[in-house]
Amino acid sequence: MKAVVKEEPGYDHMELKTIPEPEVYGDHVKIEVAYTGICGSDIHTFKGEYKNPTAPVTLGHEFSGKVVEIGPDVTRIKVGDRVTSETTFETCGTCRYCEEKDYNLCSHRKGIGTQANGSFAKYVLSREESCHVLDDNLSYKAAALSEPLSCVVHAALEKTTVDSDDKVLIFGPGPIGLLLLQVVKAKGAYAIMSGITKDHARLELAKELGADAIVDTMKDSLEELVSSVTDGYGVDRVFDCSGAVPAVNQGLPLVRKKGVFVQIGLFAKKLNPIDQESIIQREISYVGCRSQKPSSWPIALDLLTEKKINAEKMITKVFPLEQWRDAFEAVMAGNEIKVLIKS
Repeated sequence: MKAVVKEEPGYDHMELKTIPEPEVYGDHVKIEVAYTGICGSDIHTFKGEYKNPTAPVTLGHEFSGKVVEIGPDVTRIKVGDRVTSETTFETCGTCRYCEEKDYNLCSHRKGIGTQANGSFAKYVLSREESCHVLDDNLSYKAAALSEPLSCVVHAALEKTTVDSDDKVLIFGPGPIGLLLLQVVKAKGAYAIMSGITKDHARLELAKELGADAIVDTMKDSLEELVSSVTDGYGVDRVFDCSGAVPAVNQGLPLVRKKGVFVQIGLFAKKLNPIDQESIIQREISYVGCRSQKPSSWPIALDLLTEKKINAEKMITKVFPLEQWRDAFEAVMAGNEIKVLIKS
């Protein structure tokens, strides 16, 4: 079968090549891939900036498809099921994090598209526990966004909470930020989406998706807006989806005292100058958030099924697998919202 393979570390070193089809075993299922979303981590891997992936490995981890074969130990998933899958392919199964099903924190975890072959291919293998059967009314395209949506569900509804009377500030109107915005609005909270001038189209989409206010921080005062809508107290929750140090340092003083700041975006560097004074003096809870875990998925899929998340409005381009490089270049150009690859 054809697959997009990262051959070795470093910039690019990727190609569409023929590899053997995966064979089922144990509790694993073989999925015929419908669509795969291009994640920011795929771009980092392309550029050689992401140290996690094994090489060679087929990339792709945000996907949907149909089960075509099951292993001998599979009991729940059936051939013909329409599914999506968590990214967890293997864990140690014995550490305290595995026992609590915090698979995202297992030190020996192997992920689909990073340490195990992923979904930029005709077929992908996943373990039964990681698979979720799709509602009949949920499209394959929308389901391909269930993984990033599960990440923001984990951030907004598991690492903290969002209530209807909360004022929420979100930095970064990319796919993660726009999905998080919709989760926040599904809870009935007031949401401010912040970006910069080059994010104009994304900020306008944020408005269409329910943002109560959008702010281009290069043109307008975010501080004045936050002060006016919170009576000077500051917002209850900030979610940084940008991984930009200036955004984080702008956001920390805008959290109300005893408020919560959730860090979702990954920084380019391991060590960064962060406004620790605001964290200390305002007694802010600064919360790290990594990926998603099994409990995040049913919530995310319910939101999609109930049409509380407009996933398809975020999909701006679809490329066939053979044009994967064009798809990656489209993402790197920064003019698209969410790009899918059709297998």
